[in-house]
Amino acid sequence: MVGRRSLIGFGIAGGLTAPWLRTAAEEAGAGVTDDEIVLGTSAAFSGPSRGLGIELYRGAMAYFESVNEQGGVLGRRIVLKLYDDGYQPDPCVNNTMTLMLNDRVFLLFGYVGTPTVTRVLPMLKKFQDQGMYLFFPFTGAQPQREPPYGDFAFNLRASYRQETAGLVDNFVATGRRRIAVFYQADAYGRSGWAGVRAALLKHGESIAGEATYRRGEKFTGTMRRQVDILKGARPDAVICIGAYAACAAFARDAVDLGLPVPIANLSFVGSENLLKLLSDGQGDSRRYTDALVNSQVVPSYEDVSIPAVKEYRALMQRYNPEPPAEVVQESYTPFAHSFVSLEGFLNAKLMVEVLRRLGERPTRSGLEDAVFTVRNFDLGVGEQVSFGPERRQGLQRVYYTVVQNGRFVTLHDWQAKFAKQATAEVS
Repeated sequence: MVGRRSLIGFGIAGGLTAPWLRTAAEEAGAGVTDDEIVLGTSAAFSGPSRGLGIELYRGAMAYFESVNEQGGVLGRRIVLKLYDDGYQPDPCVNNTMTLMLNDRVFLLFGYVGTPTVTRVLPMLKKFQDQGMYLFFPFTGAQPQREPPYGDFAFNLRASYRQETAGLVDNFVATGRRRIAVFYQADAYGRSGWAGVRAALLKHGESIAGEATYRRGEKFTGTMRRQVDILKGARPDAVICIGAYAACAAFARDAVDLGLPVPIANLSFVGSENLLKLLSDGQGDSRRYTDALVNSQVVPSYEDVSIPAVKEYRALMQRYNPEPPAEVVQESYTPFAHSFVSLEGFLNAKLMVEVLRRLGERPTRSGLEDAVFTVRNFDLGVGEQVSFGPERRQGLQRVYYTVVQNGRFVTLHDWQAKFAKQATAEVS
């Protein structure tokens, strides 16, 4: 647990400044040498959500390794300094302190999760004279998109508000107006909950029922209590805001306990990890996956007509990156391709473009201006990326996927898949 004494020791409580902090001028070029640019990452490489950090890292490193092999960014290799936080806020805070104060990285990149990021943002505000920024975190929550912390982060992915609004709008269009929510009891879950609530209000509806779970729940646990709560609400659909282990457990128990309605998940869930849990040793897994619909913030990694997807698949096959053994203490079998690693790949591709725009003498003080020069940039996904003082999110598009033949594929027809039947589905 990080207490006040620890925070004072690092100079972020009580208005104190750590004695080893350099001046803004001294920090401007921190993390940059003649042959390296060092980026700092704290992410989940352990625990029930470790697949998210590992897959995001793998996708990013596939691109970074390709760039490094070709000489780096204007002669400088990109190096990632990694720490594991297990998707827990306190370790993430400690890791970030270390990255900023001891490792003196150039910037923060590829963090995973709302509960961790929301604890780091106040630190960036506190140290704003050092010019530290967080780039492309794996979260669609609002705190890094709006005051008072939006000025210290840059986002690539669409927001949870956009994902939840799209799910609600499409469900309502199919006649499914009674929408319940299953969510993680923390900042991430509440962010998604708020998005569902706001979207339903536009249709004159309210959340039909809600049930929560504690962050860190495993697939081997039971979600009977949550399913029973939501069965009592008689929903037409359930939107889940959680990580893959808990959401897979909920989807399994919903089917087993008689809640046969469509179950939606946000992109953060980690679709491939969720599907693997629902498929391995579950008998006829189709009964657990037939009614799933997952929103995504990147296109399908199966669509090689998309230039960035074709590039991603080639570099993933060529490099097949794995995180250093010291940050991965638990067994994990990576996927050849995943929505999460594709997102990491796109994050890295845009990160490299920003670093190139800094020129021969990269400094933190030039980062914001460099990002704002990104206007109508072709990332290779069919949607151009633009940033500006009032636009700190690069992509806006949301995609929808369902399970077909044991994999997630693009959903083209909501009516055909999810139109509500005349008879009630929940007994």
